[in-house]
Amino acid sequence: MKECSHLAALPESEPAPQSETCMECLAAGTHPVQLRLCLECGHIGCCDSSPLQHGTEHFKQTGHPLMRSYEPGEAWRWCFVDNVLV
Repeated sequence: MKECSHLAALPESEPAPQSETCMECLAAGTHPVQLRLCLECGHIGCCDSSPLQHGTEHFKQTGHPLMRSYEPGEAWRWCFVDNVLV
C-alpha cells in the first residue's frame, strides 16, 4: 500500500481556515460543490467536482501537499503528491 511521505511534516494543530468558503469561486461567481482545507496554511478551496477546482489549483501554485475535506461530518485527508488518502 502506498503511503504519504508528507504526513509527519504536518503542524501539530490544524491551521485556522482562512475563510468559510472558496473565495476564488466567490470572486469568479461560481459555486463550490464541496470544500477542502489546506493543512499547511488554512486555504479553503473547492473540490475537483467544482467547475474551477481551486483546491487542486492551490496545491499546484503553492506545493502544499495535504488537504482535508472541509465538509461537516467528513475528516478524510488527501496527499496531492503521493496521490493517497491519509
